[in-house]
Amino acid sequence: YDGKCVFCRIARREEPSTTLLPCQYDDLVCFRDIRPDAPHHYLVVPVEHMQNCKTLKREHIPMVKRMMEVGKAVLQRNNFSDWNDVRMGFHWPPFCSISHLHLHVLAPASQLGFLSRLLYRINSYWFIT
Repeated sequence: YDGKCVFCRIARREEPSTTLLPCQYDDLVCFRDIRPDAPHHYLVVPVEHMQNCKTLKREHIPMVKRMMEVGKAVLQRNNFSDWNDVRMGFHWPPFCSISHLHLHVLAPASQLGFLSRLLYRINSYWFIT
């Protein structure tokens, strides 16, 4: 736990202004992005502080799969089901605004603005899926 990390505080329910969405796993939390780039823009965050996607190891694969499951579940709960129009991924350091691992879930990706299309470009130098 890093008390200076806003995502650690959100995950521990210490940020009352952030509403956590239902999540099927105790080691993850999900909430809306405060600056959404798509009509549906959610963040899935591990409760345990992890620096970023560069720190992921083979043993984290099940957690990343669960993060994606949570992203799909929140979209389904919000009646979004066009899986061909979803973008999920991580910003690659140093292009992370917060140094706590977080999965971006964006939909519909076809409605991303010009700058957002660049920011969340699939498998670019700054965003990986």
